[in-house]
Amino acid sequence: MTRFKTAGTTRTERKHRAILDAATELFLRQGFPRTSMDEVAAQAGVSKQTVYAQFASKEALFVAMVRGMTHGAGDKVQHAMDALPLGTTLTEHLIAYAVRQLEVARTPQLMQLRRLVIAEAERFPELGKALYEGGPARAIAGLAAAFAGWAEQGLLCVPNAQVAASSFNWLVMGEPVNRAMLLGDAAVPGPVVLRRHAKEAVRVFMAAYGPQSGETRARRK
Repeated sequence: MTRFKTAGTTRTERKHRAILDAATELFLRQGFPRTSMDEVAAQAGVSKQTVYAQFASKEALFVAMVRGMTHGAGDKVQHAMDALPLGTTLTEHLIAYAVRQLEVARTPQLMQLRRLVIAEAERFPELGKALYEGGPARAIAGLAAAFAGWAEQGLLCVPNAQVAASSFNWLVMGEPVNRAMLLGDAAVPGPVVLRRHAKEAVRVFMAAYGPQSGETRARRK
């Protein structure tokens, strides 16, 4: 079960964390419609009034859960993304990032979260917005900032960092995530196949945006 961390350890903060933990377990197991605030309160060991004091509605609690899970996953993926380790090539660094992104994204909890959000997105558009902003949008923004910096160092040739970041993100995520979403968690390839996919995604990206790609374009003009 996902555990939401808070900076402090006051009684109110502990209750807030317990409610989010309980909601995460129940929503992921039962879905949104079949989970009640009474169940969340019982699971968290607090009163129903306490739950409503922290979250105005079940919808607000669901959105908070989505944001919490996506933020935690994003932290794992984005950690030290823009810092190229000494002695590591950019290609190696991007492969490590891609593998990390796939490992985090393919966890059963996050796959189930995606399914839940898609199922409820028509009624609650803010759910899709929360998942998108905390997931793909955050990943692409982080990549764009890193790519712009590496372009200044001559390691990439990216006329538009945002476009390059989006291209890279979906080269990495597209096929494995679609496979998991449509065919189930059991259809997700194992670590060896995912690493091979990550390496191929980086190879294609570097062929398009590596420094040599800029030199090739210049010769063609």
